[in-house]
Amino acid sequence: MKRLIAVILSVVMVLTFAASCSSKQGDSKKLKIVTTIFPEYDWVMNLLGDNPAGAEVTMLLDKGVDLHSFQPTVDDIITISSCDLFIYVGGESDAWVHDALKEAVNKDMVVLNLMEVLGSSVVEEEEVPGMQAEEEEEEEGKVEYDEHIWLSLKNAKTLCGKITESLKKIDSANASVYDSALETYKGKLDDLDGQYQKAVSGGTKDTLIFGDRFPFRYMTDDYKLKYYAAFKGCSAESEASFETIVFLAGKADELGISCILKIENSDGKIAQSIIDNSKDKNRTVLSLDSMQGITGEDVKNGKTYLGIMESNLETLKGALK
Repeated sequence: MKRLIAVILSVVMVLTFAASCSSKQGDSKKLKIVTTIFPEYDWVMNLLGDNPAGAEVTMLLDKGVDLHSFQPTVDDIITISSCDLFIYVGGESDAWVHDALKEAVNKDMVVLNLMEVLGSSVVEEEEVPGMQAEEEEEEEGKVEYDEHIWLSLKNAKTLCGKITESLKKIDSANASVYDSALETYKGKLDDLDGQYQKAVSGGTKDTLIFGDRFPFRYMTDDYKLKYYAAFKGCSAESEASFETIVFLAGKADELGISCILKIENSDGKIAQSIIDNSKDKNRTVLSLDSMQGITGEDVKNGKTYLGIMESNLETLKGALK
């Protein structure tokens, strides 16, 4: 990966030199904002308000590739190198960012690492009882942090505040517009957060069972829900052992869980196997969307962060019955 970045950067240095020369001869440039993933992109689009500066916003991961397997192209590096604001998650999956920023053309670029913003609120990946261990041995003493920070509405509120500060740094003339947009969006986040809390308080269950990876640690922590899952949120495993399936099936029977959950774009085979190995075969499989496969086409078709979190709320209500 480092060799790939080095090659990309050598190409970028040539191409961006020409680009920077031509930009000096042109008219005043538009603000350019680059985000890695969909939630960041959608937050920015809301926080720009009516976008008085005509900012151009780019979502790098727009082809359905998730954060954990993304590798930047030459075009991606060039896009980042000349932007005014670059927003990324900041976990292990974003290790490529450090090298990508070394040859930034815009030396005044504002760079926002969201996990750094959250600081001590970021949690480690955890292994709960019954969860299948990864086949690849982890480095001794290495701490793996859960990168799925956007799946907490409370985190979203904090991060949107910081994004707004960054927007005001690159465009102070329209600070009042961004402040107003933030207050409006925070109100929507607070309202939905309240709906989640009400749903959890009104549910008859307080435990979720996932026949899949589990990227929803931040959400369950927010509302003090318990969970069991086949794999960690960032796991590369896709085949669950018979022992894992039997354990989760037993928990479903013990707790009287009516639904087994999976994440979006999963074939649901593990979740169905859990049902098949439990006493009650009438359980259903429900899906929660972790927003890791959202494409540019989805955005054009109206997908939004709040809309997906609202759909997840309806799923959660069903899972907690």
